[in-house]
Amino acid sequence: MPAPQPLLPDPIRRLAAWCAVTLLVAGVVYVGIRLCVEFRTAVTPVLLALLGTALLRPLYGRLVKARVNRSVAAGLTCVAVLAVVGGAVYIVVAALIDTGDEILDSLKQAANSLADHFGAAGTSLDDLASNAKELLSKFGGTAASGVISGVSVVGETIAMAVLALLLVFFFLRDSHKAAGTLRGIAPGASGDTLEAMARRAFEGVEGFMRGTTVIALIDAFCITVGLLVLRVPGAVGLGALVFVGAYIPYLGAFVSGAVAVLVALADRGVVIALWALGVVLAVQVLEGHVLQPMIQSRTVQMHPAVVMLAITAGASVAGILGMLLAVPLTAAAFGVLHELRTRYSTSTEGSAEGSTEVS
Repeated sequence: MPAPQPLLPDPIRRLAAWCAVTLLVAGVVYVGIRLCVEFRTAVTPVLLALLGTALLRPLYGRLVKARVNRSVAAGLTCVAVLAVVGGAVYIVVAALIDTGDEILDSLKQAANSLADHFGAAGTSLDDLASNAKELLSKFGGTAASGVISGVSVVGETIAMAVLALLLVFFFLRDSHKAAGTLRGIAPGASGDTLEAMARRAFEGVEGFMRGTTVIALIDAFCITVGLLVLRVPGAVGLGALVFVGAYIPYLGAFVSGAVAVLVALADRGVVIALWALGVVLAVQVLEGHVLQPMIQSRTVQMHPAVVMLAITAGASVAGILGMLLAVPLTAAAFGVLHELRTRYSTSTEGSAEGSTEVS
């Protein structure tokens, strides 16, 4: 009796199977993202703490190798990063405060000159300021509610930052117990696989943070030297801003470069501002064509197009915070996929060799 013929040919059935798997994975990812967004107050500090742990683990490891107690080493590491971040924020804020009035005056003069040149009536900044005052008087209640919501956002941000710092302390101190914890929660005999996937994911995040830090240091040093040569005030603070902004790909470089050019315009005039713009563009070209391929290719194996798509998706989900977390999370996902592919291909090749020997 002839065997029944399948209703669909093999290529169509394989395509249908892949579509079903893709839809299932996409649904799980979507639900996971929505849950993370709903519980972002708790999820965000954990993700930030993982990034901080990946960045600070080498310093912590050196302290532990020097026979420093684990708790003391983790505390010293957190104090060091708090001092560095606080110092950078202080330098940036001080530099912007010192030149803030000059920047506003330069922008006001530029707007007035443009209005005079194009013959636009009633478009000066003075008119805009008076109109803004009228709008503010009309919508005072809305403004007050906006201020209240802004204060609550600032309070929530400070609370998340403190929680993230505490989590960094615990993650560093108890990092040697992570493998045992994963094996304890792994079902059945999947402990080795789960541990290998977690190691790959953390190595991807660690590689991204290490490469980004090196690139940020080089960018900040080059731009600081260029601004010092041009005698732009607050060059050190602007360099610190460049360093901090480098952790948000593309957007951070644009914002920090724009601030540097505005400060140069305010204090030194149009010619020096153009030279500052040239310095910023030269450093960005150096980063995009030399530093990124040379450094990030050794730490994170991701194409620039993947990075841009990840940043866009992160921005659409969680704004600036999503842009900050998108690339390291994508690097972690790539590490997990690489580990699964390696294990799957190895097991497949092993079974194929065994069947060949038997035959």
